[in-house]
Amino acid sequence: MTTNVNNSAARFLPESHDLGSLRSAAAGCEGCDLFRNATQTVFGEGPGRARYMLVGEQPGDQEDRQGHPFVGPAGRILDRGLEEAGIDRDEVYVTNAVKHFSFTERGKRRIHQKPTAAEIEACRPWLDAELAAVRPGVVVVMGATAARSLLGRAFRVTRQRGEPVPMGDALAVATIHPSAVLRAPDRDAAYAGFLADLRVAAGTGGHTR
Repeated sequence: MTTNVNNSAARFLPESHDLGSLRSAAAGCEGCDLFRNATQTVFGEGPGRARYMLVGEQPGDQEDRQGHPFVGPAGRILDRGLEEAGIDRDEVYVTNAVKHFSFTERGKRRIHQKPTAAEIEACRPWLDAELAAVRPGVVVVMGATAARSLLGRAFRVTRQRGEPVPMGDALAVATIHPSAVLRAPDRDAAYAGFLADLRVAAGTGGHTR
């Protein structure tokens, strides 16, 4: 199926695909309708040649307000997991499959709403460009939305999590999104599984630069 360029971020990509140029261009992205209600684009952050790229679903409420990925409650779970798994935060680039916050309003609260397949597809050019620029050795795919974007709709995180699978020149390791730990009936068990998956990613080591 051919992507409609009018419903894609592709037309907003700059000629130069270094991270600085990509971040600047993404600030003006209107590749899907999510930009209309979101505060701002939340682009990925981290070193330009990171060993690990961590990909989540989309910015949350705090990320949308602050303009940085993983600065809310899920980010605190992620930081704890990285530290306990022995993954140096300075070797990690974090981003999301979708760069704008998708939500519905309930009174004064903004409630997370899962991005649609069309929104995930529209935002894919940014993620592809980030992967090409960073060239990570290991991609940690967090949650079903990121898995759909990077590993295809047939991939199931629940069945295939924690198993390194080839993804281009990198290895991908899927796990749950850290926000799922916060929602789980048994947070300790959910966190233990999340940490185990991060330790698999750490064990692959990324590639040496």
